[in-house]
Amino acid sequence: MKATQYVAHKPGPDGLIHYSTEENAIWQTLVERQRDHLQGRACREYIDGMARLNLPNTHIPQLEEINQVLVPATGWQVSRVPALISFDHFFELLASQRFPVATFIRTREELDYLQEPDIFHEIFGHCPLLTNPAFARFTHTYGQLGLNASPQDRVFLARLYWFTVEFGLLNTPDGRRIYGGGILSSPGETLYAFESSKPEFRRFELLDVLRTPYRIDIMQPIYYVLDSIDELFQIAEMDIMGKIQEAKTLGLFAPTFPPKEKQAS
Repeated sequence: MKATQYVAHKPGPDGLIHYSTEENAIWQTLVERQRDHLQGRACREYIDGMARLNLPNTHIPQLEEINQVLVPATGWQVSRVPALISFDHFFELLASQRFPVATFIRTREELDYLQEPDIFHEIFGHCPLLTNPAFARFTHTYGQLGLNASPQDRVFLARLYWFTVEFGLLNTPDGRRIYGGGILSSPGETLYAFESSKPEFRRFELLDVLRTPYRIDIMQPIYYVLDSIDELFQIAEMDIMGKIQEAKTLGLFAPTFPPKEKQAS
């Protein structure tokens, strides 16, 4: 695992995590500006999930508050983790219907982008969709597959997660809408996906997704689009591991982005 400057908070003797005034203020800034950006861009299932969670504007919620909504909705719950966790731990959590949430929030210096997923990204970006049965089922299946996959196969699974859970889009009667948490929690990516002429939008095909390279530190050049969130039920029933073996044989598509510049040593 890579090093990180962030340290996740632990509960105090009262069982609660006590965030600072500045941390709560950063949460409020992030929530208020992103809610404005998501008007007319987030999918209906996300909006419904957000209404059910009823997230506070002015302070970071406690994880138990999230669980009180998720558990009766889909059987999921959130689980406190450090800033970074191993792939083994990540898949173990998803396979047991526990979504990892690192209990730290970004600094103002990294307000627009940070590599580590913080509590804002996980709670605001992902948890509303975990109230949806199709999204919840797909994420559970993904965790079960990853738990038993080889390191090589996990690389292919990561592409599936990236182009769905993180950066997935839907076609709806009202137009294209977001369901991926990586977009839902990012003002820059939200505007880029809707107002830029640069990205390419491709119909979701499992084999194509598994063969598509990506970079985590740039705006996405490619988004894969479903026609309905319920398609995630169908994808969960597919022979995903069989498709991974096919993708290995065919090889990856050529990257549609420049290579990452190497830092001078």
